[in-house]
Amino acid sequence: MNLVRALPIVLSLVSAPCAVNAQENAVPGPPTQPKQLNLEQVLANLEQRNAQRAAALEQFEGKRTYRMQYRGFPSDRDAEMVVKVIFRAPNTKQFTVLSQTGSKFVIDHIFKKLLEGEQEALKGENRHETALTRQNYDFELAGYEITPDGGQYVLSLLPKTKNKFLYRGKIWVDAKDFAVVRIEGEPGKNPSMWIKKTGIAHTYVKVDGFWLPAENHTESFIRLGGKATLSIEYRDYKILKTAPIDVVRKAAPGGNTLLDGASDGSAVLAGHIAQHGKQ
Repeated sequence: MNLVRALPIVLSLVSAPCAVNAQENAVPGPPTQPKQLNLEQVLANLEQRNAQRAAALEQFEGKRTYRMQYRGFPSDRDAEMVVKVIFRAPNTKQFTVLSQTGSKFVIDHIFKKLLEGEQEALKGENRHETALTRQNYDFELAGYEITPDGGQYVLSLLPKTKNKFLYRGKIWVDAKDFAVVRIEGEPGKNPSMWIKKTGIAHTYVKVDGFWLPAENHTESFIRLGGKATLSIEYRDYKILKTAPIDVVRKAAPGGNTLLDGASDGSAVLAGHIAQHGKQ
């Protein structure tokens, strides 16, 4: 059966003593915002900090809940699968299925294919070819936003190649940690001729100093009128092992892949159903 494959300034406020004394009884003004960096500075920090985090994180575990809903030709489908994952550096992920319900077709040919695709993305050259670096993407600085959690740089990105694991759209980068906290976009390469459009929304959460996937939501629309929705919820993270600080300091620029979880699974389902009909 042919399946289309599924798919990271400190501001110093220095005042002369006389200026401090003159302002001691003054009404405080609005907080001063740190100086914003230019695109090259943001990217340099992003690549370096991603590499350091990747070098530091040697082992973690967590749970995921995969949910798929398809509505349209030739029939509706729903499925859910809960998976435990254990990551061991540099490129090993062990998946254990804890429960599964719903469409056997979706479970066997979509969810499990996503896990296989994620393993593939970790291998050898795939790690370098899908990393969030200037080697793989063209970037533009699209803005700077103030959020309750702090400042975030907004970057537009366009893949330089048609690698199936790359994406185009926007990323939000934490201005303090220089980690990707949010993604909105679409696959850099349409996974199927049957797919009209695929949209991706992805968020990350900080766990013991590391930024890990929190939630993924993907919607795909097929040309025959169907719609497939995939969601992945990540929870119960435990950081089990980290590297010594000297290893982290020696980390070369590069770092993690942009997404975790091969997020175009809804496009896989929609395209496969449209092409092959009722399964």
